[in-house]
Amino acid sequence: MPITHNTFVIERSYSAAPEKVFAAFSDPVKKRRWFAEGEAHDVELFEMDFRVGGIESARYRYKQGTPIQGMTITNVSAYQDIVPNHRVVTTSTMSLGETPMSVMLATVELRQTEKGTDLIFTHQAVFLEAADGPEMRKRGWEKLFDNLAKELAG
Repeated sequence: MPITHNTFVIERSYSAAPEKVFAAFSDPVKKRRWFAEGEAHDVELFEMDFRVGGIESARYRYKQGTPIQGMTITNVSAYQDIVPNHRVVTTSTMSLGETPMSVMLATVELRQTEKGTDLIFTHQAVFLEAADGPEMRKRGWEKLFDNLAKELAG
């Protein structure tokens, strides 16, 4: 079965200081709100140990009426590098049920601007046989960064 390698970059500007944006990544309560919770699924697990070498685990069960209703998606990430208020680098695996979907390297860079913070997100992944694919994954991250904007707005 073929696999797909892909890299994409998403850039966003937020009218919040880098410290506030970084807090949305480092505080488990804040991150769960914008990253894990959603209308299409129930969060069965969200644990976060925000430190280099720490693990973040999330498991979601999709609701009735969604294309993968009743299925679970599990994401396990390891924090590889953290520079407070500047950078977070993670590696992660995603599975649909018991089937591996993808392996990812993600870098979040925060750059202070006159108006707040520029966020540069670089996503590098290999998508396996059961994967959603690069375009769907990119749309998912764009939605997450929209959620982050709402979180930052309070």
